[in-house]
Amino acid sequence: MLTSICGINWGDEGKGRMVDLLSSDFDVVCRYQGGNNAGHTVINDKGKFILNLLPSGILREDVVNVMGNGMVIDLKHLSGEIERLREKGIRISPENLKISDKAVITMPYHVMQDCLEEDRLAGKKFGSTRRGIAPVYADKYMKKAFRMGELLHFDRLLARLPDIVEWKNLTVEGGYHAERVTVEAMREYFENYGLPPKDYICDVGVYLNEAHKAGKKIMFEAQLGALRDIDFGIYPYTSSSSTIAAYAPIGAGVPNLQLDNSIGIMKAYSSCVGEGPFVCEYFGEKAERLRALGGEYGAATGRPRRVGPFDVLASRYGIRCQGAREIALTKLDVLSDYEEIEVCVGYELDGKRLREFPFTDVLADCKPVFEKVKGWHCDISACRRKEDLPKEALDYIAYLEKACDCYIKYVSVGAEREAYIVM
Repeated sequence: MLTSICGINWGDEGKGRMVDLLSSDFDVVCRYQGGNNAGHTVINDKGKFILNLLPSGILREDVVNVMGNGMVIDLKHLSGEIERLREKGIRISPENLKISDKAVITMPYHVMQDCLEEDRLAGKKFGSTRRGIAPVYADKYMKKAFRMGELLHFDRLLARLPDIVEWKNLTVEGGYHAERVTVEAMREYFENYGLPPKDYICDVGVYLNEAHKAGKKIMFEAQLGALRDIDFGIYPYTSSSSTIAAYAPIGAGVPNLQLDNSIGIMKAYSSCVGEGPFVCEYFGEKAERLRALGGEYGAATGRPRRVGPFDVLASRYGIRCQGAREIALTKLDVLSDYEEIEVCVGYELDGKRLREFPFTDVLADCKPVFEKVKGWHCDISACRRKEDLPKEALDYIAYLEKACDCYIKYVSVGAEREAYIVM
């Protein structure tokens, strides 16, 4: 059984919380793309955790976690993340964490290059997290990157290093006129942070294929959402990898396998970190109220998230991109303070009503079309059964289900692991 847990919108939908919850039914959890540029926040009986690189299944004792070849891995960040989890009593060993030998390494010069480019763009910046993600993916496809498996052949890696550094300085020093990258500093980086994870590195494709043959249940965990996908998102205000569920087996290391299910995660309202068009966006007091109620600040960066009402067009598009067969709706409890709830049911462009999510270039000219539905205006955080929810909350769920044409199976009514309802 292969299942993907994927974001329907701009990211920050609550995927980590749902992976932590649903992973109790799985044997293996795989991250298949992205790096430490986004965070999954998980709250359980062991405390509050923010995971940037490690799969969210790492918080369960009996789950094996895989970091796939589609990922880009900042070695220093990985070392710190592992150490912080161990300090909280989380067991991490080669038995429960396996890192693909084909995953690419994010280098310090990638982070520097990311910052230099955002600074150069100034008012036209993409809203990067400044963690080197775009430069490292660019180097991957230019065949100028280092891969995790090279740490197992350290002498050969060091032999490649001078040529790569010389090439990178054509951009860093020659293009940006920044401080030159040195071979010595990069060698020191590898020696300090590249040797500790060696025992976790393996051909994860072999492991996953054997697990699949043995009947193990495998979950694929995505970072960000459909609207941040490099192909189908709001390009160029996207991530640099594929966040789409169909990519999961490829990015995990098993391109020969096919998904059995795709579970989409979406919020009961909309949120967005970073730049780019966001048609349903609230401003002023309306934004501040919703942001405060939802605690909408980026897990990786701490940046205030842009917020707005639920966006039907964007969500329906995201569901189609992700091939989602069922939905987990998160943060329904956040809307409990409202007597009336707005929903963005469509866009207007040049006086015409759009029925489908449009090409990115015209989004800035689109105007949101809102409808209001009745709120429940009471606390639902203690609800654990469908029957516990007030009629207005059930009506809102049914409204979204019909508008998006997808079954809502799970509803989250709080951040804690047990604060959810199976519909």
